[in-house]
Amino acid sequence: MKILTPLLALFLSVQCSCAKSLEGSRPNILLIITDDQGMGDLSCMGNPILKTPHLDAFYKKSTRFSDFQVSPTCAPTRAALMSGRRPFEVGVSHTIKQREKLALDVVTFPQALQKAGYRTGLFGKWHLGDEEGYLPQERGFDEVLMHGGGGIGQGIFGDFVQNETNTYFDNVLLHNDRVVKTEGFCTDVFFDAAEAWVEQELKSEDPFFCYISLNAPHAPMFAPESSKKSFYDLGFDERTVGRYAMVENIDDNVGELMSKMEAWGALENTLVIFMTDNGMAMRPFARQGEKKKTPAFNAGLRGGKNSSYEGGTHVPFFMQWKGTLEEGKEINVLSAHLDLYKTFCALAGAEIPESRVPPMGRSLLPIIESPEKAWNDRQLFVHIGRWQAGERELHKYKGCAVRTQKWRLVNNKELFDIENDPGEKKNVAAEHPEKVKELSTAYDAWWDATEPLLIHEGLPSIKKGEFHLQRLYKQQSVEGEIPLYQLGVTD
Repeated sequence: MKILTPLLALFLSVQCSCAKSLEGSRPNILLIITDDQGMGDLSCMGNPILKTPHLDAFYKKSTRFSDFQVSPTCAPTRAALMSGRRPFEVGVSHTIKQREKLALDVVTFPQALQKAGYRTGLFGKWHLGDEEGYLPQERGFDEVLMHGGGGIGQGIFGDFVQNETNTYFDNVLLHNDRVVKTEGFCTDVFFDAAEAWVEQELKSEDPFFCYISLNAPHAPMFAPESSKKSFYDLGFDERTVGRYAMVENIDDNVGELMSKMEAWGALENTLVIFMTDNGMAMRPFARQGEKKKTPAFNAGLRGGKNSSYEGGTHVPFFMQWKGTLEEGKEINVLSAHLDLYKTFCALAGAEIPESRVPPMGRSLLPIIESPEKAWNDRQLFVHIGRWQAGERELHKYKGCAVRTQKWRLVNNKELFDIENDPGEKKNVAAEHPEKVKELSTAYDAWWDATEPLLIHEGLPSIKKGEFHLQRLYKQQSVEGEIPLYQLGVTD
């Protein structure tokens, strides 16, 4: 038998890394999702100001989906992730007003993973309902450390009122069924908690799903002083300093996490994903002494968060699995947040649960394993939601889009050839009326079908102080002191 040279052996190992099916391989799954970070908020995506060396390294070692779509705002994207459905189809049409609550008919993918023997943990932002029945502890998570409402410090939307006075630092959070105090910057707290939990889980024979769901770099723009200095030195305003410092703090934490995973010998059996929840949310900025403001870099995309243009829904999606997924591979098929449900279940060998609203996305595994395989075209429907009660129909064509591999129809009147015009600079609706009609007809049918599914429309407002987590804090305060959160303590 011939002995392979080291170089040839390495070549064959890379060539064969995805030759075997990934279905049922049961890796650990670690999903990192940031809040309001767009395609341009990374130096590997071309941002001329930010320095994100750890995420850049992650990018280089990843299989990347270069046309990955989410929803234009936070809760809808999270609803699609958990359900495998478009958000309106599972009752989520807003980020507040009880319209962020994930329909109880949904059986989430963490619940499916639990049934397949996975341990599950959430660290950070849930944003799919904070009252009993809707909390993540009841939707498939064994371990939970979370803030409430739309964001930390947003007491008017359900977060702990105590977080309003020291936003993003030393926060009050919910740990499983108990309210706790924490020390430090929120992103650091969530990563530290996730790392402590992962280290414990690695001692078990069971695989895990770890969901690090950050609120950063969502406004308000606060960050540790150590992360802000370089941006002050460049003369940026306070808001820009805070936001970019939050991004670089995320980068530092990703670097620390990956270093620990490497030291623990966990990367060979863990799929790690980095993505963001919607397009960039950053205003134009100016440096000291400049009168003219500069638009924030968004990798050439039009629009941003809460927009139906490409910049509102096109986000980074990087997958790294050492020794299994090819490094530096680009996959340019139209993929979306609703595809992760079936992807994760396929990896875990988990059955798709029976449900009144079963997942409708696709598994990404076939295209990862064989990029040359046909990936049938599809229609993704987008709407920013956020209409006032009773005004849904008035907003039918305001803030909407239909996306296929080649086309994007915006607000039922602008058509863009995304394959040749990703920045959506030229409206070609007049040249392709038949395509406008086709996509508009499909959108109308989808819109009409979702009306009975929007079960949380028109619910009464909840007053500040009466939200579930706020009442829980009051009750626990009467019983005794709010304890300090202890890393690695799960009960």
